[in-house]
Amino acid sequence: MELRQLQYFLKVAQKEHVTKAAEELHVAQSAVSRQIHQLEQELGVDLFMQKGRNLQLTPVGQLFCKRVETLLKDLERSVAEVHEFLDPELGEIRIGFPHSLGTHLIPSIVAEFRRHYPNVRFRFKQGTYASLIKDVSSGEVDLAFISPFPENEGNVAGDIVMTEELFAILPQHHPLAGETVIRLEQLRDEKFVLFSQGYSLRPIVWQACIQAGFKPQIAFEGGETDTIRGLVAAGMGVSLLPETALYQTNPMQPAQVRVIEPAVTRTVGIIHRSDGKLPLVARSFRTFLLTYFKDKNNNNPEG
Repeated sequence: MELRQLQYFLKVAQKEHVTKAAEELHVAQSAVSRQIHQLEQELGVDLFMQKGRNLQLTPVGQLFCKRVETLLKDLERSVAEVHEFLDPELGEIRIGFPHSLGTHLIPSIVAEFRRHYPNVRFRFKQGTYASLIKDVSSGEVDLAFISPFPENEGNVAGDIVMTEELFAILPQHHPLAGETVIRLEQLRDEKFVLFSQGYSLRPIVWQACIQAGFKPQIAFEGGETDTIRGLVAAGMGVSLLPETALYQTNPMQPAQVRVIEPAVTRTVGIIHRSDGKLPLVARSFRTFLLTYFKDKNNNNPEG
């Protein structure tokens, strides 16, 4: 069994078509077909079956495909580790994060890290709480920022790096927009603009409203902080957002007010596979992150 056979097999499985796979691999269609045929002969099973003009994995082909994906990912990381051993500053860090941290925090951290390691590359993947857990568990990313920090996820481990306050955001003309602080209960009759299902900020805001004695009336839902802010600024409702999501990115901005009774916060953590060894360059980045947030929290103990 050759590495090339496994690579061709995986590409055909992904494309479900020999011709399309051959085009992406930049080889002749006959070469791909021959390698797949030899692989099936060696294994003694059919890995694909015809479905119209496409190919579909057989049940045993699906099982084999999962193993091959893992094998090739491990091989890719092993090659990368060799290169990083030779020169750690030439490696690549694969990092996941939720959208609410992407406006300011992630760019600031990466820029600071690259001041010290200018040749390190980054591959970013944005996701929801559940998808970030999955990406770290599967090895799709090395590290992920996540909120709230997962307490009972056996496949991942990590550290809480900060606790962040959520502010009420209101249309500029709202009667409470000029207040220094408000009680969350004062928003009980308002329409809310919330993140869609699957985004971790949604249950945080929902539970805070329940704690304040009411269920939020949802007027609009979205998946990006810019959308939430824009809809609130346009007078479509009110919402709560963390401080890191309140950096201005366009002229149309809502008012922001501190919330008490209850104070609403979220934890932000950095996670990695609990049973996996981080590549050298990713370990260096994790060490940098822990120091970065420790210094930041010491300089801003209320943040």
